[in-house]
Amino acid sequence: MNKYRSHKCNELSLKEEGKVIKISGWIHRKRDHGNLLFIDLRDHYGITQCVIENDNKHFKELEKIKNESVILVEGKVVKRSEETINKELPTGGIEVNINLFKVLSEANELPMPVFGEQDYPEDIRLKYRFLDLRRKKMHSNINLRSEIILSIRNKMQKSGFTEFQTPILTASSPEGARDFLVPSRLHPGKFYALPQAPQQFKQMIMIAGFDKYFQIAPCFRDEDGRADRSPGEHYQLDIEMAFVEQEDIFKTLEPIFYELFTEFGKNKTVSKVPFPRIKFKDAMSKYGTDKPDLRNPIEIKDVTHIMKMEDVKLDIFKKLINKGALVKAIPAPNTSKKTRSFFDNLNTWAKDEGASGLAYMSFEKKEGKIVGTGPIAKFFSENSLNKIISECSLSEKDSVFFSCDKKNSVEKIAGLARQKIAIELNLIDQDKFNFCWITDFPMYQYDEVEKKIDFSHNPFSMPQIDIESFDKADPLSILAYQYDLVCNGTELSSGAIRNHLPTMMYKVFSKVGYSKNDVNKKFAGMIKALSYGAPPHGGIAPGIDRIVMLLAGEINIREVTLFPLNQNAEDLLMDAPSEVSNKQLSELSIKLDKKNK
Repeated sequence: MNKYRSHKCNELSLKEEGKVIKISGWIHRKRDHGNLLFIDLRDHYGITQCVIENDNKHFKELEKIKNESVILVEGKVVKRSEETINKELPTGGIEVNINLFKVLSEANELPMPVFGEQDYPEDIRLKYRFLDLRRKKMHSNINLRSEIILSIRNKMQKSGFTEFQTPILTASSPEGARDFLVPSRLHPGKFYALPQAPQQFKQMIMIAGFDKYFQIAPCFRDEDGRADRSPGEHYQLDIEMAFVEQEDIFKTLEPIFYELFTEFGKNKTVSKVPFPRIKFKDAMSKYGTDKPDLRNPIEIKDVTHIMKMEDVKLDIFKKLINKGALVKAIPAPNTSKKTRSFFDNLNTWAKDEGASGLAYMSFEKKEGKIVGTGPIAKFFSENSLNKIISECSLSEKDSVFFSCDKKNSVEKIAGLARQKIAIELNLIDQDKFNFCWITDFPMYQYDEVEKKIDFSHNPFSMPQIDIESFDKADPLSILAYQYDLVCNGTELSSGAIRNHLPTMMYKVFSKVGYSKNDVNKKFAGMIKALSYGAPPHGGIAPGIDRIVMLLAGEINIREVTLFPLNQNAEDLLMDAPSEVSNKQLSELSIKLDKKNK
């Protein structure tokens, strides 16, 4: 018999009644009834109730021992009385009468209790993460993460993919987020970088003649944290395939995600294959975002042309339209009878988001006609009002909000308002996972701060234009074979068909000011590899943390991560980042120049 246990804490049932067993674990909670002491003993697998009477020589000692101490219990399995059966526990039909016990490790006074699911400050939870992870919900989330990764790995291998591991120490990349740099002891003054993604390596795997690659890859980016993004590091399902077009990537990934979310989705409805394909420009126009939540039935409409009509007298909008603004309409179904505070609160919210506000109009039926009500209804003729109703698919039960601003700004606020209204009206079906692909991203964008053309997405993507026409084209009109996988308003992944032609690579980078020599210097390994025969290839990299977050029903990625950093990119448990000794710095040929911030 094992020294510490004959059974795990989830295994005992009436089949073991009368047997003497050993179990070990943490004291989850104690209930002292004077003559009886009940102890819930917990291990990784479950909980068993143990009981000791006050005439047992170990009673006093057990009475004093603190919760979360680790103990070994030996005793007889007995059937619980009918009224004390706990049907919520697998072991709820029995209990263990303690004959002997041994303290394996005694716990100090706890900074936060493990029993219960109360909220605690993040700094306490992260500083004592080993305790936080003992709590039922966190323990379950981390187990779920492991099960999801195992399922993904099995599905990838079943689909013909081969798993490879790419380097962690690599070269710094001039594109993307900030790198984490690692000084080289053997090469003073030079630095490695931790990979932001295995992008270039996985492309070289294709160039090396392998056909389908995947990896559960750690990625490192010196970025600020958000609810759906960990500062410092994250994991992604990194994928690359040779001799493929965009549609081949979609057809490969869709069944995997359908099966994964069906398997772990707790009976929620999952989008059927094929997932909807939405062009970037259409997503921005209809939903105000390139990561739309398709559970939300509201669609934004561009009504600029209606607002320009002569029989619309809303002069404040007309003046802005003449300066290049657009007007977006956001329908709000079944709100015509809402109180004034509903509309005023949304207007205030829009101002807090940086907009000038939201105009609105409601509708009702009078004498068989739908008429407008509210502050701006008087500025519309019957003709223009009917056009608004028709184009926005409105009824006498509905209202509509209007936002007027330059294209990027009005799309952003309309998208936020669309989601805000849907949440306020409880329109989002929480029992669905709605997937879609966002396609046809622009290759370039204009950087208003730097006043120059820059990449809008992945610079290594293949543009949707032949090489002969490239130089003549307006850079802002060029689309790329880039795509995002989105679920319930969360971007799970970005991907692209890669630019596998060195001549096209030089042209693509020339639009943002890189000379041929610049490209050869900054991407030496990639250009060299592409120059020796590269297959057309493409890939994608869904975020593991976000997948688990969705399937666990969490809204913060730290709830599905073992040992996350806090918002300031600090590890409160291990006290990192930390200072290092002068000896270590000397070995690396580094001198610190500390300046007061």
